[in-house]
Amino acid sequence: MDLRTLHYFVTVAEELNITRAAEKLHMSQPPLSAQIKNLEAELDTVLFIRGKRHLKLTESGQLLYRRAKDILGLADRTQAEILSMGEGMRGTIAIGLVEGMAPDIAAEWFACFMKEHPNVRFRILDGSTDDLLEKLRSGIISLAVITSPCDNSLLHSFYVGEEKMTVIMSKSHPLAADHIRKVKIRDLVGENLIVPSRKALIDTIYKWFRSVGAEPKIVCEMDSYLDAAALAGRQVGLSIYPRTAYIPNDSLISKEIAGNDKKMEYLFVWRKGHPLPTIEERFIDFVKGMVVETSEK
Repeated sequence: MDLRTLHYFVTVAEELNITRAAEKLHMSQPPLSAQIKNLEAELDTVLFIRGKRHLKLTESGQLLYRRAKDILGLADRTQAEILSMGEGMRGTIAIGLVEGMAPDIAAEWFACFMKEHPNVRFRILDGSTDDLLEKLRSGIISLAVITSPCDNSLLHSFYVGEEKMTVIMSKSHPLAADHIRKVKIRDLVGENLIVPSRKALIDTIYKWFRSVGAEPKIVCEMDSYLDAAALAGRQVGLSIYPRTAYIPNDSLISKEIAGNDKKMEYLFVWRKGHPLPTIEERFIDFVKGMVVETSEK
């Protein structure tokens, strides 16, 4: 699979029509059809189900489409970085930001760094911590802000912030009463719980409950804060999420979980053993300096 063949495949996958794809690629239909057939032969799989007028991606085709988009994007960014090396500090930094407080933390970094280096741009990808770790492993991004913990044998990391964990619930729930300022773990024993899907955080929640001699009653694991809040609003359960989780309507309330350890830490991470472009190394040093300066205030 070379980059040109992957480009042909992606175009066909997006058009789902050989004729239109050939027109878009400024080539005739027979050579394009031959390229796709050769690719299927090379991979020993069927990538498209052929209909009379339209194509449909098979499961293998869908997987290749996702990977091919990532590979082509990485190739484009690599070319841009190499071309800009002799032009001073310019280029695009691809960084992943986990939902929650990470975008707020990173916003000041971006603004200050671009003031010093006006030719630098940022490409920001969001997702859960597990999503971003997968993007790091595949090389789609080089840098990310995730929630702790992380595998220190594979990743460089440093602390950039934290926030308290809260319970999102319907205002009709007994724990929403005004006299209850903070929710204790004992208050949550026996309650249906909606929690983030990251295994490391679920393990932490189990530790919280075991410290009071109980087990959490987790009924749903989710990545999206918005979806978790919606379920809480429908009284499916109580949602345990960071303080910055979005509350979409007035029928919900968020209350902090009591205890100094009931918090989420944010880490700036990048892979060990993978050299970074100068622009990204400079950005890491810049962020470290800002974090130190903030901690000293």
